[in-house]
Amino acid sequence: MTDRYANSRRLFERAKLCIAAGVNSGIRKMEQPVPLYFQRGDGPRVWDVDGNEYIDFQIGQGALLYGHAPAGMADAIAAQAKLGTHWAAQCELEIEVAERLQKLIPSAERVRFSNSATEVVLSALRLARAHTGKPLIVKFEGAYHGWADEGLVGFAPPPDKWGDAENPTRLHPSQGVIPGVLDTFVVVRWNDPAHLRRQVQKHSGQIAAILFEPIPCNTCCLEPVPGMIETIRELCDREGMLMIADETITGFRFAPGGAQESLGFVPDLTIFGKAIGGGVPFAALAGKVSAMQKIIEGTVIHAGTLNGNPLCLAASKWCLDHVLSLGDQHPSVVTALGQRLMAGLRSLADQHGVPMRPQGPGPAFHAVMLKSGAAEGPVTDYRDYVQRHDGPRWLHLRRCLLDHGVRAIERGLWFVSLAHRSSDIDEALQKAEPALAQHAREWLHLEAAKSTNS
Repeated sequence: MTDRYANSRRLFERAKLCIAAGVNSGIRKMEQPVPLYFQRGDGPRVWDVDGNEYIDFQIGQGALLYGHAPAGMADAIAAQAKLGTHWAAQCELEIEVAERLQKLIPSAERVRFSNSATEVVLSALRLARAHTGKPLIVKFEGAYHGWADEGLVGFAPPPDKWGDAENPTRLHPSQGVIPGVLDTFVVVRWNDPAHLRRQVQKHSGQIAAILFEPIPCNTCCLEPVPGMIETIRELCDREGMLMIADETITGFRFAPGGAQESLGFVPDLTIFGKAIGGGVPFAALAGKVSAMQKIIEGTVIHAGTLNGNPLCLAASKWCLDHVLSLGDQHPSVVTALGQRLMAGLRSLADQHGVPMRPQGPGPAFHAVMLKSGAAEGPVTDYRDYVQRHDGPRWLHLRRCLLDHGVRAIERGLWFVSLAHRSSDIDEALQKAEPALAQHAREWLHLEAAKSTNS
């Protein structure tokens, strides 16, 4: 049988001789059957080095809200490259991008630019501690806020390390972390306002900020229950804490003004990444003047040689102009497409007896794969997700989808971009039907073999 991924396998073996572990981001090593290598992308489609074509719902881990290689963005970057690629100084583009952010995001009274959302998270937490004079940060169990020491506290702990329900673990998944970092966090359960209230009361007077994804897309697209966001805002106001919204994924995707617009709240600080640059290394910290004051006066250091890089600014200006041009059309089109894709996948899964239950708003959603005997209904928090989602079974289905030309993210997340059209959704569902049939057959045999061996 011909190996569909032969060239990717060959390049990966070559890469392991010169690149640590063969990849430049640890999560990429998860891809099965091999980390794929790509040659080009166009709109909602991408082609690997073996010539395989995919309808792409991974879409640059969400960065490519505008699809692959949009012509206008490429032209904007090329035009700037001819003028200069780096100044380590100011240019008018940075003002133009900042002004567009102010227009889109009411809470963005002032902004600062960086090269990744991980950097912005670190800046936001430093600023919060300086602003309040308090040491602790509240974050939510299982949440991902970049790969640095602070962003991964409490990220994806295994069930035997959860701790009790009232005091979730601050376990860090990486070795080499500064030990004292763990002691600066309070980990709280998402979608449990009463638990949040108790933990804030327990640490009253010591908390600088509450850090959260408005819709935790990195953990199963857990839409907030009624009162969750309101409780965060209320407690921050009462305790003098900063409300920090991590809109790395939700920014510009769920509304032109991000999830804060669609959910109707105003944070003190916001973290933007991914879609703000459309695939270039660009991110921003935005916030109220009062919250940004320590940076304005220079008592909190925020620096970086490549901050405000003109190539990235040119790309971001194009991206933000594109969002602005959509007006009231956004996000209704991508929401409708995403919801139709979710419904179609659920229908196909039901036909083949596959317990897949897509959940999420539509522009992003998660393919929950229920374990045998797991309860029906929306997943609401991290522990619920781990207890009910069958990760190995999803990975098998994901591989089947890949073999049939549909690409989603290894952890179950799907993104719909502004480049996807109704015909792409139709084609994706046509391709998903034999993939689900293949998965159903093969999984039955795998389970039977497992039972025989045990």
